[in-house]
Amino acid sequence: MMLLPLAATAFSTAIILLLCLGDPKRRRSARITGEGQGTAIRRVLAGAALLPGLFYAVSGSGAAFLIWLGGCGVAGWLVTLLLSPAQSGETQRR
Repeated sequence: MMLLPLAATAFSTAIILLLCLGDPKRRRSARITGEGQGTAIRRVLAGAALLPGLFYAVSGSGAAFLIWLGGCGVAGWLVTLLLSPAQSGETQRR
């Protein structure tokens, strides 16, 4: 029974990764060619990422909802760290 919230977290994590890869602001700052995703696509993906949590909230499964919510929070931070530009040991001065 515990595998279903983990699968839901993996599903949401995959969509969070897609959102990060297609984010136009991140692509511009990283100087990656291409436009990235449009507003409509980003909204649909964000809604799809929230569907498992909405299912758990409506079904009244509080434990599964909290597992999914915490997993998505951790996954979001990990995706951000993995796709961020490499930081040097020196502090940049402006």
